[in-house]
Amino acid sequence: MTSEINLVRTRIASLLPARADLAEMGRAPRRDLLAGLTVAIVALPLALGFGVSSGLGAEAGLATAVVAGALAALFGGSNLQVSGPTGAMTVVLVPIAGQYGRTGVLTVGVMAGVMLVGLAVLKAGRYMQYVPAPVVEGFTLGIACVIGLQQVPAVLGVPKPEGDRVLVVTWRALDEFAHHPNWTAVVVAVAVASVMLLGARWRPTVPFSIVAVIAATVTAQAAGLTGAQPIGELPSGLPAPSLSLLDPGAAGSLLAPAVAVAALAALESLLSASVADGMTVGQQHDPDRELFGQGLANIAAPLFGGVPATGAIARTAVNVRTGASSRLAALTHAAILAVIVFAAAPLVSKIPLAALAGVLLATAIRMVEVGSLRAMAKATRSDALILALTAVATLALDLVYAVIIGLVVAGALALRAVAQQARFEQVPLDRGDHTAEEHALLAEHIIAYRVDGPLFFAAAHRFLLEMAEVTDVRVVILRMSRVSTMDATGALVLKDAIQKLNRRGIVVLTSGIRPGQRRVLDSVGVLDLLRLEGREYATTPEAIRRARDHLERAGVLVAARKPAHKVTEMREEGPL
Repeated sequence: MTSEINLVRTRIASLLPARADLAEMGRAPRRDLLAGLTVAIVALPLALGFGVSSGLGAEAGLATAVVAGALAALFGGSNLQVSGPTGAMTVVLVPIAGQYGRTGVLTVGVMAGVMLVGLAVLKAGRYMQYVPAPVVEGFTLGIACVIGLQQVPAVLGVPKPEGDRVLVVTWRALDEFAHHPNWTAVVVAVAVASVMLLGARWRPTVPFSIVAVIAATVTAQAAGLTGAQPIGELPSGLPAPSLSLLDPGAAGSLLAPAVAVAALAALESLLSASVADGMTVGQQHDPDRELFGQGLANIAAPLFGGVPATGAIARTAVNVRTGASSRLAALTHAAILAVIVFAAAPLVSKIPLAALAGVLLATAIRMVEVGSLRAMAKATRSDALILALTAVATLALDLVYAVIIGLVVAGALALRAVAQQARFEQVPLDRGDHTAEEHALLAEHIIAYRVDGPLFFAAAHRFLLEMAEVTDVRVVILRMSRVSTMDATGALVLKDAIQKLNRRGIVVLTSGIRPGQRRVLDSVGVLDLLRLEGREYATTPEAIRRARDHLERAGVLVAARKPAHKVTEMREEGPL
């Protein structure tokens, strides 16, 4: 027990910040400070908007951006990652908030944080690389659609209807707008989204989101636009951390939502960190440390009233593009947002909700990479199917189910493709120095098959069916040297086939069994079955000589007068 505790301590120590991380922060502080300022300007409206969309209010979004942003930057595994509230997480939190309320969301955040720390200790971060690209693309497309639909009530300036399904809420909001239209909110939201989208194409380096939000706020205040409802009063500072915000008694019923939040936080954070690595030269994140940092961030943020957080792809991309080279940039972003919370809360409270909806609407549109989707759809039918299923499941079900469905379908299609590579084909025998009559007798009574590719559960039963069709021969030779992999199912099917042929009086000989396959064959008794009759050989020529001897003993082939005949297989090329 003591050794296990020491092992965990050592593992946790390896996940903590090192001196090299601090040294990196001192190499280019000016660039990092400027990058942090830029990211903070971009993050402010997003943090406010995602806080409102989650159902916990703008102050929850700000608290998340400050607390989670700082802790994830300090303890995470990426020098460039920027964390905070995200649209993907908001999609998961809305139904949780609707069913369990504010305390339920905060409790889920802490539980998810503990799970992320556990995943980091178990070294689970490396498994992110096994998520197929079509699943990620479909997941992103689905999230973009959900985020856009979530903004419909605020864009239309109507109260958010009841419901935890985004399609139902959208339909009810459209119906309410039809009866009580609010064109002011529509104009504000569309104007902000348009400025962001057009401005990004004109001057990509300019943070048009904050420009558009400031312009909308000034216009709404100066013109007295009653249809542009503001955020409302915000606290001037972060609340003191408190466990009273949580609901430990509901932990049992919140376990499934917490698993969903933890899975999403891990997936999105590691994906974002990978994107950051791809945008730079010489940067490589540590996936386990990233999970550890996100876990600590999600444990701490709810204590301040913040929602669960993840790595944010859009903010991380801005951080990289503006020249960030260390964690100092992400820490600066969190510090600037903290200053805004303490010093500018009265001004922030006047921002119209429709303006924030416009920011998130533009963000959703920019998440959709049309070129990537088109390329993925054209790659293969399987990729297109996986992408479509994942996107539809994200929209109709929830994000975690969508990823699971995408992975299951991708795995099934991959197994099908691998299974189709398995080949079980007959190969002819060489005449060698036999007479025409002898060769005809050999070809009549001996049949050789070559097994190519994987012999595992997805392909083994087809092998059994083809073996069962063998008739009118006395000896079957199985060439096994080209079997690439074999599992227990494949070994059992092979055993079953041998036994069935033996019961019909057909002798089965094998050649070229690889050392790596002997263990699985031995575990199910195939090798014992072959050894009893002396029917396993290193090479195919040896197996053919044994088959010829069997035919001679059976009186089918008259022994030649020569000392020995060399019988080889037409396609044999040396020992197998």
